[in-house]
Amino acid sequence: MSENPNAEQVRYWNEQAGPKWVAARAPLDAMLGPIGDDALAHAAPRPGERALDVGCGNGRTTIALARACAGDVVGIDISAPLLALARADAAGAGLARPPRFTLADAQTADLGPARFDLVFSRFGVMFFADPVAAFTRLRGALAHGGRLVFVCWQAIAVNEWMQLPLAAVGSVLELPPPTPPEAPGPFAFADHERVRTILTRAGFAAIEIEARRGLLELGGTTELDAATEFALQVGPAAAALRTAPPALAAAAREAVRARLAPRVGGGATVALPGAWWLVSARTE
Repeated sequence: MSENPNAEQVRYWNEQAGPKWVAARAPLDAMLGPIGDDALAHAAPRPGERALDVGCGNGRTTIALARACAGDVVGIDISAPLLALARADAAGAGLARPPRFTLADAQTADLGPARFDLVFSRFGVMFFADPVAAFTRLRGALAHGGRLVFVCWQAIAVNEWMQLPLAAVGSVLELPPPTPPEAPGPFAFADHERVRTILTRAGFAAIEIEARRGLLELGGTTELDAATEFALQVGPAAAALRTAPPALAAAAREAVRARLAPRVGGGATVALPGAWWLVSARTE
């Protein structure tokens, strides 16, 4: 049997990123929750609809879909640690019909033909090795007239909440070479025309891509040291520090804290600009 085409991402989200995202679930949800809520409002899930949440992570958006649909809702993710958290939260959410969670890769999983009315994702679709193949599979899982709604990051240059900590780390140690712009990762869909091309080739129609921007409270926290730790655990700065020796890691932490300190606002929050795309499409 050939290896999963997303095997590198599977390893990363189970061995490295997954456990970190479990530990950081509260600040992540505080920061990313409003973005997901806006996308959910745009998707407008309705009672009785069937929904698939791709790259569902800790299940926050999957549970919201289950509340709105009260029907067949499935969350799919490649990270076992995050799905364990999602299942526990869903079990305690008091839902009449809890969502189901599947540990699988949406690019290769058998999703069933024309099964869903809505495919949704909050920052979970930028990691496919072959995005055209992945979205073709997702389109096949949608019923006639079904809709796709997801959010993905714009370029790092307009996401200061990730760029600033990375630059601070780079002032202390040599950063690894940047990945190719179309490689799986948080910025794989930074080019909205690439996103449009992928969805068109996958057979979607009525494609709309809206730019969204806002200030993001780093880790959803009001405390500088906690914001610093969050920046060192999540995002490109965390990846750059993965193999750093302790002395350099400590120096990098101080560099990040120093860069963030002047950005503490009047409410004691560390808020930095972020930018993302809100993407929607339909099957014909």
